Amino acid sequence: MDESVVQDVLGLYEEKVDKSDLSAKEKSALKKSLKDKYNEMYYDCGDAIGVIAAQSISEPATQTTLRSYHRAAGIGLNITQGLPRILEIFDARKAPVTPAMKIYLQKEFNTKEKSVKIASSIKETDLKHIIVSDSLDLGNMTVEVELDKKLVDKLSIEPDKIVSAVKRKIKNLNGSIDGNKIIFEMNKDKVTVKDLQTLRFKLRDVHVKGIKGVTHCIVDKTGKDFVLYTLGSNLGKVSKIEGIDIPRMVSNNIFEIADTFGIEAARTTIVSEITETLRAQGVDTDVRHLLLVADTMTQSGDIQAIGRYGLSGSKSSVLARANFEETIKHLVDAAVHGMYDELNGIVENVMIGKTARVGTGLVDIAMKAAPVKVAKENKK
Repeated sequence: MDESVVQDVLGLYEEKVDKSDLSAKEKSALKKSLKDKYNEMYYDCGDAIGVIAAQSISEPATQTTLRSYHRAAGIGLNITQGLPRILEIFDARKAPVTPAMKIYLQKEFNTKEKSVKIASSIKETDLKHIIVSDSLDLGNMTVEVELDKKLVDKLSIEPDKIVSAVKRKIKNLNGSIDGNKIIFEMNKDKVTVKDLQTLRFKLRDVHVKGIKGVTHCIVDKTGKDFVLYTLGSNLGKVSKIEGIDIPRMVSNNIFEIADTFGIEAARTTIVSEITETLRAQGVDTDVRHLLLVADTMTQSGDIQAIGRYGLSGSKSSVLARANFEETIKHLVDAAVHGMYDELNGIVENVMIGKTARVGTGLVDIAMKAAPVKVAKENKK
């Protein structure tokens, strides 16, 4: 680690210590212990930190359960956890099996009423969620949809907007409101019963409110904050809703984080997601190993998987690539293109039985012997 970085970090901690209510003697002792702790955390030149990080993560990960889900925050949302979640992160999958968000609200919107209202504007609502029944009127050849008035009022959905949403989704259709019912009629010369049945099922899936893909949005009080937990993720659209505290929004979709907030935010998310997953299984891996992996996955500016199509497949060493997967493919390709291996890494040196360039193998020691002076024989 760069010495200037260490000094900056120590300076931040020392500033916090200075602002604390401790005595001068206690502050001095705490500052000294901080410096000692940092000195202990240095690694020596030549240490195989990549191998150590890999071992420190993968070995405890074998002790994690194969249980795929857990109840997030005790609010009834099943989120992927355990080994399946770890594999999702390291494989850099474009979308997790169970995308989820944790949303905080701005101070003036941090009330039960307002949080419930915001939750209703986020949760995806289709027509099938707000109807009591739908039926065919074979006399007039129309489809009648009866709305759940209490639910419609609770979600603040106007029937006119429902009709507009249906017309945008389904062409050549007229809709008229009759109390709690909406009557839909097709603009067609000859309408059959089959047409009405098809229309009836299409109507149920029309999106009328909320954000598509966010199937659940539950309000939970954590301390003084009302927090929204969702099943489904769309940071871009959620951030446009009034009252959302954007800097504190969290999603488990790493690629969405990168697109919305940048690669550094994605790096932080990788670390926090792995840490949370491991600790939920009772595994406490040093965060420095996780930071190294996250840095490696994001150092190019994009999120790369640890696999044949990511980091392992992009190594400069032919033997290192061949050692991982698709051995024959890499060796044949290297032979055809006249590629050679400089044997700078650990894997390729181990393969050929040569001392790897780590630890004491990183340096060569040469000694030039001094000339030996031979005493002349005394002449008699």
